[in-house]
Amino acid sequence: MRTERRASSLWRSVSEKQEENHGERFVFIAEWYDPNASLFRRYELLFYPGDGSVEMHDVKNHRTFLKRTKYDDLHLEDLFIGNKVNIFSRQLVLIDYGDQYTARQLGSRKEKTLALIKPDAISKAGEIIEMINKAGFTITKLKMMMLSRKEAMDFHIDHQSKPFLNELIQLITSGPTIAMEILRDDAICEWKRLLGPANSGMARTDAPGSLRALFGTDGIRNAAHGPDSFASAAREMELFFPSSGVCGPANTAKFTNCTCCIIKPHAISEGLLGKILMAIRDAGFEISAMQMFNMDRVNVEEFYEVYKGVVSEYNEMVTEMYSGPCVAMEIQQNNPTKTFREFCGPADPEIARHLRPGTLRAIFGKTKIQNAVHCTDLPEDGLLEVQYFFKILDN
Repeated sequence: MRTERRASSLWRSVSEKQEENHGERFVFIAEWYDPNASLFRRYELLFYPGDGSVEMHDVKNHRTFLKRTKYDDLHLEDLFIGNKVNIFSRQLVLIDYGDQYTARQLGSRKEKTLALIKPDAISKAGEIIEMINKAGFTITKLKMMMLSRKEAMDFHIDHQSKPFLNELIQLITSGPTIAMEILRDDAICEWKRLLGPANSGMARTDAPGSLRALFGTDGIRNAAHGPDSFASAAREMELFFPSSGVCGPANTAKFTNCTCCIIKPHAISEGLLGKILMAIRDAGFEISAMQMFNMDRVNVEEFYEVYKGVVSEYNEMVTEMYSGPCVAMEIQQNNPTKTFREFCGPADPEIARHLRPGTLRAIFGKTKIQNAVHCTDLPEDGLLEVQYFFKILDN
């Protein structure tokens, strides 16, 4: 134990010297699951915002694992406890701050809160999510849900004695809601500010750029909701995203006339979720279920099994899909002549931009691997892919 402490203090003094030489740096403790050894390996991850470089040390062996290297795919906003980051195709989970400076600088005001899009504004989900992203929030969980009357009563527990309780219950159970866990500095206060006054009419006067001013109708049908305090945020998030292994409210998948679309991790991290949702809606498709998933390699390989040995980029496709959160959707296809597959466009965005410039991949894709979305290739596989996410992974 004494040897470990000594090594740790020597290591820290080396790190401090590096800080003097290279400017500001942030340190996190990160874990990587090694599938070959079936165990978790722990690293100290150093990030230098000055030049966007990273460095890694093996905690157990006190060895440098990765020398300081410039890495363009990691950004300061990715660095928060619980997040998954990809460093050269190795997925790391950030589990703790590595020093007091990092904890003070990056951890002091980071908060999570609940953001709820109500049934009356579900058609404007794309615009609302776009505003959430632009306001500097990170969406860490997302699920389209259908609340039962009991769940609605639990949610509105603070309004049990109010005369408008029945109206609130009626609205929140009248259709799907989208629940999100969102993160940023002073999240509770900043989300309330973005929402605006509870009465949408008052919001249009007092905060014309707020969500409720833009998308709400009155004091009940006011587009979206946010908790007022830490205690309310914790209670409400436990209701929608239970930590105890209990299932929260049911997803909204219909499992009929459907196809599957997955917004890939690169597009989520680039803040494209809202824009893609708007494009899908404007093209006349209905998103009947939606949920954010953090897939592991085993799940992705299982899902992409049909491409193994067929598509040369199979390994890169797998790595991209588990590199961060993705959003899976059930898309309703009532018009067989206008298929969702056609709307996504060719797999290679460069080809898509030449041949089908209005398609999702032409507009939002970067490369054949980072091509914004996965969509079901064969009509008969649509239901299977939707079931994989909304029946198997959701459980």
